Amino acid sequence: MNNRSPLVIGIAGGSGSGKTTVAQTILQRVGPDRISFLQHDAYYKDLSGLPPIQRAEVNFDHPNSLETELLTQHILKLKSGQPAEVPIYDFSTHSRTERTYTVQPRGVILVEGILLFTEAALRELFNVKIFVDTDSDLRFIRRLERDISERGRTLETVVKQYLSTVRPMHLEFVEPSKRYADVVIPEGGFNAAALDMVVARIETMLK
Repeated sequence: MNNRSPLVIGIAGGSGSGKTTVAQTILQRVGPDRISFLQHDAYYKDLSGLPPIQRAEVNFDHPNSLETELLTQHILKLKSGQPAEVPIYDFSTHSRTERTYTVQPRGVILVEGILLFTEAALRELFNVKIFVDTDSDLRFIRRLERDISERGRTLETVVKQYLSTVRPMHLEFVEPSKRYADVVIPEGGFNAAALDMVVARIETMLK
């Protein structure tokens, strides 16, 4: 790495909005060898001390469910040229595993998560803040498909969680955080023009 401070980019938006698709597009087009990639989802607090029934009742869409302080520390470590040991979270058991993976410092630090812009201390670390804005019906369908296929959930539990916490927390925290964004991308990864603009801007800022 050179002596220039890394470019820190935050990608936020509702669950199922297409944040991960936008992040993956940036990774592929800018180059994974130039980017340190962090996902806020990896920083859910460890609930292994609670009985399984109580774990499932936790509001995972509230900012307090995430160890944002640790994410902030890791971004600062990467900015200073040090690697970060990122936790690995098991979504099927709602617990943090004992394993971690190493993220090396790069010229770009790309961070993705639903609640990134709700925390003032975290917002201050981003040079560019991107909000992915997608209609609620599409977001719900995507979340339903993901949670069933990737996280071992049932239709009933996904619908219950969406109505009890996901939707209310989106309206209370996620949607209002859009006002902090520098760029709003409608329709996420399907918006080729917006992605071209973002990638071009990143390349310009890196030069």
